[in-house]
Amino acid sequence: MRYIPLLFLCLFLQGCTQTQKGLTETVKLALLGPDDVQVSDEQVQSLPYASMYLRLNQGQRIFVVLGFDENGQQKWVTRDRSMLVTQHGRLVKTAGLSDNLSEVTNLEQDPLADALHLTEGASWTRTLSWSEAGKFRAGTAVSRFNRQPDEILTLAGNRVACRVWQEEVTLPVSGKSWTNTFWIDTTTGQVRQAQQSLGGDKFFIETTILKPAKS
Repeated sequence: MRYIPLLFLCLFLQGCTQTQKGLTETVKLALLGPDDVQVSDEQVQSLPYASMYLRLNQGQRIFVVLGFDENGQQKWVTRDRSMLVTQHGRLVKTAGLSDNLSEVTNLEQDPLADALHLTEGASWTRTLSWSEAGKFRAGTAVSRFNRQPDEILTLAGNRVACRVWQEEVTLPVSGKSWTNTFWIDTTTGQVRQAQQSLGGDKFFIETTILKPAKS
């Protein structure tokens, strides 16, 4: 496993202000190479920025710092300038990947918006637009939530008690289905870890929030 030296991080972070910089100047960190990135707990805690581990489609795990937090959405930008947008921990848009999620509707009704009050069997319907192998896809997705055994995650040296919810997603017209999983902080209601699909049953994205954005 590789550790990113603090000096390496500082070279990227020097002079940046999270609330003032736009996406074109966003802070972004990742370490190239065949191994997963491992950042020390001390380095995560010392940075004044929200951060997470990100894994795209079972590839190398990278370390990403939040570039912009606006209107309830967090925009994360990788070193190769791909962008992921999350809202209440849910992936709602991507750009710069081989395939991308372009839109999720009805977000105001997303059960994750009030995750501490999620109930067994809660459902949600929305329209998704995404690409598969470069081809545009769209469909109405129906979700149903099922609670799993609670877990305790160790994140940047902190033990975080989490409720684990699985979201069974189906596209009735095409017959496609897949499962998203969310680890929700029992104290704050924030999604601290997630495994999600772009929009179909392919291209999975894993996120682990090491240091959440300040609310």
